[in-house]
Amino acid sequence: MNNWTRYMCISILLLSIGCREKPAQQQGEKLSYTHPIPFSPSNYVCQRASGTITIDGKDNEASWKNAKWSSEFVDIEGTLKPLPKHKTQFKMLWDSSYLYFYAKMDEPHIWATLKNRDDIIYFDDDFEIFIDPDGDSHNYYELEWNAYNTLWDLILLRPYRVDDAHKVLFNWNVDNMKTATHVEGTLNDASDVDSYWSIEIAIGWSVLKEFATPQELPKDGDQWRINFSRVDWTMENDGKDYKKAFNPDGSKIPENNWVWSPTGRVNMHMPEMWGFVQFSQSKTGGAEVAFTPNPEEKVKWGLWNLYWQQIEYFKINNSYADTTDPFTLPQVDNCTFAPKIYTTPNYFEISSPSCSGNAHWVIQKDGKIYLKK
Repeated sequence: MNNWTRYMCISILLLSIGCREKPAQQQGEKLSYTHPIPFSPSNYVCQRASGTITIDGKDNEASWKNAKWSSEFVDIEGTLKPLPKHKTQFKMLWDSSYLYFYAKMDEPHIWATLKNRDDIIYFDDDFEIFIDPDGDSHNYYELEWNAYNTLWDLILLRPYRVDDAHKVLFNWNVDNMKTATHVEGTLNDASDVDSYWSIEIAIGWSVLKEFATPQELPKDGDQWRINFSRVDWTMENDGKDYKKAFNPDGSKIPENNWVWSPTGRVNMHMPEMWGFVQFSQSKTGGAEVAFTPNPEEKVKWGLWNLYWQQIEYFKINNSYADTTDPFTLPQVDNCTFAPKIYTTPNYFEISSPSCSGNAHWVIQKDGKIYLKK
């Protein structure tokens, strides 16, 4: 709306006549949605450990030496922003008891302040893991650590964006987990230059399989939605102490958000953009296993595209569209994409046949997406 139109609207409103912009679909136009970055989640193949893993913050075991490194982290907005100034990568392993993570973060000045469990760890430099076992964008784990190995663990019943109702379990604690950090340098010593800090994590399947479908260990080829984030603050260093840097106007310089699979926005709570971790029964040290893209994810992303158009439609019309006529249908390669919409005054679902054709994918108003057989 330009300034003149806005002025006229206000004037008419004062005369109690009212004014609103004409919905795009009434002008013969269709709504559309384009994500800030292309849909291209990162992927990783997690192989089985070939021996015992000792959780000490180091990757000394043969299993770790043979495990493949992930791609390097990028900015959370992807190619819209410059590459991170420090390198971050992870490895993963699994066995019948645990899912293992090892992450290494290059850092010339390692610092941390928080020492109590469930402190808000991203106020320090940190490393974070987000895990959505069944990929429905709801019921996922968020785990954060700093260089002290202080943990903040919580469960999200659904992303923050969905509504204003309670959705976070802050007082939930992970059972059956082992973690350790290693500092190659000196923690909180501003007088020297450090190399890196690392963290090693083992999370028991008794915790993780609760949100899996079915509730059991992954099978060969299964894929989970997982993402990783590293928060890095810009610091001032006087040779003695560290403190967070400020802009000339006195405002604090925002943190850097470096991630494995970028979301396109400064928001980690977009599970539909997280990476894919594929589990393999093969052990590290053997033949390399290729990642196999799941064609069903194309259908799901097509539904997400229509989901955001439906949200925009409601903002314009204060109601939900009950057909796809007002929307631009996304291209879904190599799968039949035939979406249908079901609505009530306060709810909607959009569904489309699965790529295999023997079930339907459904996305709800709250963003939960699942397979209905």
